[in-house]
Amino acid sequence: MTDEHAAGGPVRNGVPEHGRVPRYYAVKVGLLELIGELGEGAALPTERELGERFAVSRATVRQAVSELVLEGRLIRRQGSGTYVAGPKLVQPLALVSYTEGLRDQGVRPGRTLISMERLAAAGEVAADLRLEPGEQVVHIERVLLADGERVGLESTYLVAARFPTLLDVFDPAESLYACLTERLGVEFAGARERVETVLATPREALLIGTNPALPMLLLHRVSWTLDGAPFERVRSLFRGDRLAFETQLG
Repeated sequence: MTDEHAAGGPVRNGVPEHGRVPRYYAVKVGLLELIGELGEGAALPTERELGERFAVSRATVRQAVSELVLEGRLIRRQGSGTYVAGPKLVQPLALVSYTEGLRDQGVRPGRTLISMERLAAAGEVAADLRLEPGEQVVHIERVLLADGERVGLESTYLVAARFPTLLDVFDPAESLYACLTERLGVEFAGARERVETVLATPREALLIGTNPALPMLLLHRVSWTLDGAPFERVRSLFRGDRLAFETQLG
């Protein structure tokens, strides 16, 4: 087995079987090695310096750097430069809250409230929660923070009839999961989750503070209690460059 086919990175290191590699990709591979040498938080050399280092045009360097920014390996700071990004945060696909998931990684969770209101259920919300159109739901929308950095946007719908005091007892700066289980006595029996990639709407991109062209991870979840009745529908949008999901099988 030759070195280029050794297991340890992307399959065959991303090299096509015909062996011809786009120039920008060769630069990208070289940048990944450089990122490993520089370490988290280090500034990347300028496009001119990288062009000289890899003997390519600045446009080629820019394409390679742009891909690494989209993948979360590099981060651009307006008016400052490009820096080596830290590792992605990992959110478990399990019945644990956003708060628990981050605290387990030594990261400080936080939230900024956008809206907390009663609405009439309609469309997919009504269908997922088995409500008649017009029945009331409590809607809570919050920007999700990790060590003060905006990383996502969460929109939660709960069956209002099951939680008549929720708006009175819930602190939007805290964990909704903790409020439901500890204050309102909810026992989660299960949930159905679906994850897909999307682009943020202009409103979502503004709230999260990200480029609308940046791929996002969208998580849909419907949760139910021991009686099998759904009570919660969650739509969570996360920055694909800062968050990854993980689950354990077995």
